[in-house]
Amino acid sequence: MEHQDISLLNLSRNKKAKITMIHGGHGLQHRLDSMGIRNGKEIKVVSRQPFRGPLTVEIRGCQMTLGRGMARKIMVEVLQ
Repeated sequence: MEHQDISLLNLSRNKKAKITMIHGGHGLQHRLDSMGIRNGKEIKVVSRQPFRGPLTVEIRGCQMTLGRGMARKIMVEVLQ
């Protein structure tokens, strides 16, 4: 069965996913890495703020907020 990677921005609330790729330059990669957001990690969207506001995600039991621009560059595989 083939899996389909989607942007973290399109992940449904409370669905778990595995990070497969991060599109972005060295600065973005380093910033996300320092937050624990890297390939192979499990991530979940906890909430979305209205009017194109940020997303709150959970990774390794910690919640943090990401702007939609950053979230758009994080590709994930939805876990069953």
